[in-house]
Amino acid sequence: MNIFINSIIKIIERDLTVLEKEISLYPNESSLWMTKGEIKNSAGNLCLHLCGNLQHYIGAILGNTNYIRNRENEFNAKGINKQGLIAEILQTKNAVVATLASVSPESLDQPYPEEVFKVPMTTTYFLIHLTAHLGYHLGQINYHRRLL
Repeated sequence: MNIFINSIIKIIERDLTVLEKEISLYPNESSLWMTKGEIKNSAGNLCLHLCGNLQHYIGAILGNTNYIRNRENEFNAKGINKQGLIAEILQTKNAVVATLASVSPESLDQPYPEEVFKVPMTTTYFLIHLTAHLGYHLGQINYHRRLL
């Protein structure tokens, strides 16, 4: 397996495992959905957003998993319990690992199949972006949990 893909798999797997732990550490179900003041996104919504993002851009676009993203619901859903969120994380992890394990090294230097930011970019570039995006929101979730 390509060293870059192997590294991306390891980082995303690691961070999704940390996301699962963060969600499980919330003191109760309602705390997952709390927002206050300038904090507009709850941990539950950020979790759904991360899962939807990865399942769409890696699973569906690169792996043809037929996942259909509902980005609006990622930010509007409320009240999903910890087990439901953790199940979504595990489904995401499986889709990402299976897809990335099948990505050809040659495709990494090709344009990512969907124009995302109105700018063409390589698949390598976009995978790096997705990994950083996961880390960014994971940090927000950790901070949100500790603020409670």
